[in-house]
Amino acid sequence: MEPLIAAVRSGDARAVYALLEAGADPETADEFGTSALCLAVDAFDLRIVEALVAWSRLDRAAADGRTPLLRAIDRGAFDITDALILHGAALWATDSEGLDALALARHWHETDANAELRRRSGQLGPVECGTVRSGSGTTCEELSLGALTVRTGHTAILTALEPRYGITPSFDELLSRALAEPDVDHEVWWATTSALQQRHDPAVWDAAAALRDRADPLLRYFGAEVLRVINLFDESDELRFDAPLVDMFLPWVAEEPDPRVTRVLTAGLADAQDLRAEAPLPALTRHVDGKVRQWAVSGLRRAAQAERPGALAALVERTEDEEAAVRQAACTALASAPSHAEGASEALAACLTDADQGVRVEAAARLALRGDPRGDEVLRGLDATDEDSPYYWLLCDVHRYRTSVG
Repeated sequence: MEPLIAAVRSGDARAVYALLEAGADPETADEFGTSALCLAVDAFDLRIVEALVAWSRLDRAAADGRTPLLRAIDRGAFDITDALILHGAALWATDSEGLDALALARHWHETDANAELRRRSGQLGPVECGTVRSGSGTTCEELSLGALTVRTGHTAILTALEPRYGITPSFDELLSRALAEPDVDHEVWWATTSALQQRHDPAVWDAAAALRDRADPLLRYFGAEVLRVINLFDESDELRFDAPLVDMFLPWVAEEPDPRVTRVLTAGLADAQDLRAEAPLPALTRHVDGKVRQWAVSGLRRAAQAERPGALAALVERTEDEEAAVRQAACTALASAPSHAEGASEALAACLTDADQGVRVEAAARLALRGDPRGDEVLRGLDATDEDSPYYWLLCDVHRYRTSVG
């Protein structure tokens, strides 16, 4: 077996990079004539796809007549489809049935995936189903029958493709696509809300705001998320959506009963520049939902920097939260406090013995960035050169800091 094909099949992205840099032919194919890039697409391996795209012919069709992009769309791989398009994959290419990217995505959007798997495989057995999570944190289902596997990202793919073809679905159409998936973490929720945000249309803001008082929490979630991303990605100098969002979210978060919606409202307030947005965050750090607590903690960095007592006390308290993600976020936020802020460094030092490694490393690195060596023993056990490590960039920050101070 060719080394590049072996590396792709084993999911070894580091080996793929090394082989390409050493001169391996990126167009290498397996014994069936399937290119390395197509094999990575078939394996839903985004890291290896990203390693190969800079070297490969993106529009080379495989034996089935499909380019890597069409193959990714057929598999329902939303993240890989997005990566291929961003790197210049052609939208005009068609498969053996004459379907281009849009038509193929629409075919799957309008087709029952379970039925399509049975039709293609010729098998009647039950379709295996499991939930998978992408690197961006969104989810989808992975369906398998026999040797065939697809993911349920087709509607998200269609939604992302339509603007590239000059197609503008209505607000209600995109809303219905999201509601078809009850899991708000499903990638179609991101695709639909993001598509609406990118229109820069005041009517979208009004339509989203109108969902605030609807009885169905999923409708309220959709409305709140559209408003949040509109403000989050507003690049205007005047931040024209910031104050209106805070005006709406402050009373809303005080009365919202659904924790999923409260997560979005808390995230929106955490990202807002308007100082009024900080008011409910200390109380929200004690919310029953862990993701709400995590967003609230993250939103208190500016308050910690300003040494506001209520914020500092809330952050210190959350370093003992039952969820590791909240404790880690609390360490990050506490590090914004001045070095003389009462209790901040001590709370970080107390986290050096946390049961979770991510919390220990976060606390140690944040102490190091404050010139405090108490976490050095934790940091010494890590490989600062491992680019695949989740701590790589944090350790780079520590290295740069220590280099700058001598």
